[in-house]
Amino acid sequence: MTPRTPRAGEEADDLDVEEALALVNDAHTPGDRPSGDRRRPNDGTHGNDGTHGTHGNEGSHGTPASGAPVHRDGTDWAEARATAERAPRLRGGHRGGHLTPVSVPLSSALGLTLAGPLIALTDLPSFDTSAMDGWAVSGPGPWDVREEGVLAGHTAHAPLTDGEAVRIATGARIPPDTTAVLRSEHGRTDDNGRLHATAATRAPHTVSHGQDIRPRGQECRNGDQLLPVGTLVTPPVLGMAAAAGYDTLTVVPRPRAAVFVLGDELLGEGLPHDGLIRDALGPLLPPWLRALGADVVDVRRVGDDEDALHQALTACDADIVVTTGGTAAGPVDHVHPTLRRLGAELLVDGVAVRPGHPMLLARFAEQQYLVGLPGNPLAAVSGLVTLAEPLLRTLAARPAPEGYTLPLRDAVQGHPHDTRLVPVALRGDRALPLLYNGPAMLRGIAAADALAVVPPGGTKPGYEAELLDLPWASGGIGVCFT
Repeated sequence: MTPRTPRAGEEADDLDVEEALALVNDAHTPGDRPSGDRRRPNDGTHGNDGTHGTHGNEGSHGTPASGAPVHRDGTDWAEARATAERAPRLRGGHRGGHLTPVSVPLSSALGLTLAGPLIALTDLPSFDTSAMDGWAVSGPGPWDVREEGVLAGHTAHAPLTDGEAVRIATGARIPPDTTAVLRSEHGRTDDNGRLHATAATRAPHTVSHGQDIRPRGQECRNGDQLLPVGTLVTPPVLGMAAAAGYDTLTVVPRPRAAVFVLGDELLGEGLPHDGLIRDALGPLLPPWLRALGADVVDVRRVGDDEDALHQALTACDADIVVTTGGTAAGPVDHVHPTLRRLGAELLVDGVAVRPGHPMLLARFAEQQYLVGLPGNPLAAVSGLVTLAEPLLRTLAARPAPEGYTLPLRDAVQGHPHDTRLVPVALRGDRALPLLYNGPAMLRGIAAADALAVVPPGGTKPGYEAELLDLPWASGGIGVCFT
């Protein structure tokens, strides 16, 4: 196919012919993941290393200090991501740019970030405990066995005397003067009720001092730092916190996000008809934002009316508002005029990336942010990974994912000036560019594992492309969306 030249005033993102290049026609099953370590660290030689031009100031469209040319119609893609990441750090009381920490019960802390170090509130274990089911014994054997055993959760029994033993359960408190715990499988009682050690690796009637006893403070002492600030709260972290004596944790809360789907032409159900089309972004955006760590508090339709959009934004108290469509300069594109009415600070106004060129990022009402996504579905996805993901990551104090590269199996045609984000499937040690990657298409991204970052001018087969994992491809649906 030969891409046609845009007509005057026509956005290149609307040209499906230019973007929807048939790159590969392999059958692909979305759940088919490669085995082994497919990732190669991103050493900065490809993708967002600034070779496509960077800007010294946020939102500028000039020439970088390096002298590399910058496309006049948008901020360099890598610089746009960096601007979104650092935007919350430029204002507010927290140097890291994250939201104000809160104290939450353990049951509500999963997936959040520790705002303070996790300090042990007790020794672990807090008393000497048995590591095995068996007998607590004192001195050399054989031993006389007490009738009453020692169970977990009960107070310690009277001290043992030399030659004495008592049945004990795993986790039970060790009686004073215990020499060791003899495992159930390493001992036997004779006809007279006396206990003998039977382990083949030891001489008869002997045990090692401290054998199978977990001493007090073996794992940590009261006041030890268990985990540093910035740790993501996972299920094991919750268990560690509970064991260390915590009922609540001080964490950075999830950023509160609102989604405003703009447009009069959208249907919420049924088949397209009479010039109306189904709303694809209403179902797509909220779960994707949740996968990025946001708490989606509002999803609404807003018609093509500037006053309606202004009223919705004025009444919204979310940390981040994500809008769809209306970011260009057409007769019903009301995002820019509304931002001017609000006195918003425009941080990114257009990005040199395809699809998704007319995306934007603005700060309004002190510390609220608006991420304006294009209306085309894949272009909106491009805006999510370019602007929303790094912004949400900073607000939630989450670490950046480690970059990596893989060779592209096939050549990919590039845009003359802009970065391209192309859906790919991961197969072994290679990334396969997928069909149906035009800005209005979702078929390719629905079958993809990642997005490949393709530099201006395109790539040859074997090019080591930077890859952006889709949240569910690495973490799983249950991890990302619950």
